[in-house]
Amino acid sequence: MNLLAELGSCLAYGVVGTLLMAVGYAIVDVLTPGKLHELIWTNRNQNATLIVAANTLGTAVVVVSAIMASETGLVNGLISTAGYGLIGLILMAVSFLLLDALTPGKLGSIVAEAELHPAAWVNGAAHIAVALVVAAAIS
Repeated sequence: MNLLAELGSCLAYGVVGTLLMAVGYAIVDVLTPGKLHELIWTNRNQNATLIVAANTLGTAVVVVSAIMASETGLVNGLISTAGYGLIGLILMAVSFLLLDALTPGKLGSIVAEAELHPAAWVNGAAHIAVALVVAAAIS
């Protein structure tokens, strides 16, 4: 493969990964009260920041694994990467909802609290754990 084609492939995989991270951000935004951009950038909310950071890192772990195990050919590789990435995002959202159902209080509301809450760490760890499981399943 020549350099120009490799650069194009790199760009295409980068776009898919970036789009998946944006979808992950949107999912967390839907699952939590308020707007994440206000919670993080205006209110400097540590709980929301921790959850979004864990979701972004988790998505990156899944995308990297998907790229490394991607199908032969650029189009098939991009499709498989996007598919695995979406599965990871769905499972991370499910883990958020399961934690919310199994723990006292409303996890979404805890994320919006001003003071750093231990539940944010548990939720962040769950995002990374789910991503690692999906990454292991890919390879």
